[in-house]
Amino acid sequence: MEDKQLTAFGLRLRELRIERGLSQEELGLLSDLDRTYISGIERGTRNVGLINVFRIAKALNVPPAALFNETKAR
Repeated sequence: MEDKQLTAFGLRLRELRIERGLSQEELGLLSDLDRTYISGIERGTRNVGLINVFRIAKALNVPPAALFNETKAR
């Protein structure tokens, strides 16, 4: 399953992760999520749950809303 909203969310997550110099594995460890789950979110194939949005945001040191902003590349 892939749709535009999931893809956009994944691109934003990747952008924030890379800005902070984190690998998918490092973000996974910081957010207590598996690297393959992070990869799936970034590819737009995972529909991330609300609790995990908060975990990821905390690991990236951003408010959860920052994950829903448009990417700078647009």
